[in-house]
Amino acid sequence: MLSYYAVKLLSRLICLLPHTAAMLLGEALAKIAWIFVPAKRKRLAREQVMRCLHTDAAEADRIARASSLRFGTMFMEVLRFPVMKEHMSDYVTIVGAVDELNAVMAEGKGAIFATSHSGNWELMGGAFACAGYPLVGVAKKQSSAGMDRFINEYRTLVGMHITYSSSVREMFRMLAEGWIIGLISDQDPSLRDGIIIDFFGQETNAFTGAASIGRFRSVPIFPVFMHREPNGHHVLLVESAIRAPKTEDKEADIRQTTQYVVSRHGCGNTRRNGFGCTIDGNLFVSAALDKNKINVIISANNIECAERAVHAASCVVYRLYCTGWVSARI
Repeated sequence: MLSYYAVKLLSRLICLLPHTAAMLLGEALAKIAWIFVPAKRKRLAREQVMRCLHTDAAEADRIARASSLRFGTMFMEVLRFPVMKEHMSDYVTIVGAVDELNAVMAEGKGAIFATSHSGNWELMGGAFACAGYPLVGVAKKQSSAGMDRFINEYRTLVGMHITYSSSVREMFRMLAEGWIIGLISDQDPSLRDGIIIDFFGQETNAFTGAASIGRFRSVPIFPVFMHREPNGHHVLLVESAIRAPKTEDKEADIRQTTQYVVSRHGCGNTRRNGFGCTIDGNLFVSAALDKNKINVIISANNIECAERAVHAASCVVYRLYCTGWVSARI
């Protein structure tokens, strides 16, 4: 448990710093840590970015580095939960299908949040909880008992209820009571538990939790994304709900829903399912086809990133919204 007390002490010290100073410290520590990342992992990251965004090696290296460096500020924000929780709306703005989400919650039947390891996913849960949404965070037990105790204590501190992924019965009980179940979808399941879908144009074994639960309980699945603006403020996007079909072909229903959920989180086949890429740092892109299968909405940190995403998706920009929003026609 030494690690628990060490991180708790560090948290107290970081909470004494002004927010900007803590973020600058996080950025500096991340730059130092990047030096020690093994070359093999850097090469793998570069190759994946090139495959996804069709960039050259230099640009891919820049994006991979930016994606890694954001962990510095992310860690500092988690350490500052004790002070941030009182003014969470100063740090995070929730946008998108909020009215639709509120209407679902008013029915009292529960819902599912499907997200990924993009942005500060820990802060995302805290932002929803502090905004009054009854959120159950489904967690995996950490290998370090001290760190497991710390992170779950801080998740609870900002209002989340935490259950382990093995606690299926508790998960379903709370869903029936009207809670939202938060699931991180970009995980690597076993061949027995996953389902093969298209991801980045390749066959990929995908996590089916959101689709399976959504179908079984007939509750809506809301894809949610978090990204950090250049000024340090976070935007939390709630997308329109996905409802899993419930036909006689259970496997086909789950595959179809999983494909649609994943297409909101990763780069899929834009002409069929939508387009998205969640590479944080200087780039966050998320998109999905609208109901008419004609337009695609792209959210990005800045116009440059959005235009690059549009190019990768073979789209033509026809309207620009406020910074970070692009609506494009395929």
